Amino acid sequence: MKKISKKIVFFGTEEFSAEVLDQLLIANYPINWIVTKPDSRSGRGQKIQLSKVKRLAMKHNINLLQPINIQDINQELLSLGDNLVGILVSFGRIIPNSTLKLFNHGIINVHPSLLPKYRGPSPIETAIANGDKKTGVSIMQIVEKMDAGPIYSTVEYSMVGDETQESLYHKLAELGGQELVKILPEILDGSLKPSEQNEEEATYSYMLTKEMSRLNPQELTAAQAERKVRAHIKFPKTKFSIFNHEVIITKAHVNQHRESLIDIECNDNNFLIIDNLLINGKNMSAQNFINGYNK
Repeated sequence: MKKISKKIVFFGTEEFSAEVLDQLLIANYPINWIVTKPDSRSGRGQKIQLSKVKRLAMKHNINLLQPINIQDINQELLSLGDNLVGILVSFGRIIPNSTLKLFNHGIINVHPSLLPKYRGPSPIETAIANGDKKTGVSIMQIVEKMDAGPIYSTVEYSMVGDETQESLYHKLAELGGQELVKILPEILDGSLKPSEQNEEEATYSYMLTKEMSRLNPQELTAAQAERKVRAHIKFPKTKFSIFNHEVIITKAHVNQHRESLIDIECNDNNFLIIDNLLINGKNMSAQNFINGYNK
């Protein structure tokens, strides 16, 4: 690799971020600082959970910042001097203009959609829920307006119709990391120029909330309900009450006819056929659930 004179700051928090960061590190790109969210607590014991991004920073002895307010890192960024470039992947926070302007070579973003389609917080989930035939990754430059910056490159991915929230995250992170590793030298030396997005074609993905977990079959076709299960499998999940028990549907398919007692009729008179579900923290098949809870 040609020697890189610019100083790279990586912003990321989610597993998607970690997978892209790992590819950059494997390719021996020099990362000067990593910025990630403060540690969170989860689980019954409310134990501190270290993100994969933080664990990679510790493993590779890279300077780590976990600001409560993003502006708090401005002094550290100023200390790095000129030739500063940022890479942001699923950071989960808006970069304020006071910080953005410190990057005289800009901040590069890996966004998991074919921009300008699906700007916003849930492009992967939205693509699955809408039954799209293709999606992809855009490598773009960050501007103040959300996901509206000019695009360096896009990579398309054909969807086969069985993608889940998790599997598509991993696939697009892999594709995005590969593309970023490939084109980053051209971005850094200025030979690759980004192209402006067509604002008239811009669409937006939805914000995921806990309230979206409830399955309302009267409002969905069976195909829409099945896509919802796959799109929300990690969060916010798909919940339904069966035999007076609250369950989380983890796998399903569609049929014109009912296959078991627990299948759900939707508004197109087709059925969401439940294959697997989660109850009280236990994964089980539909038949095992019927055997154990139909009382």
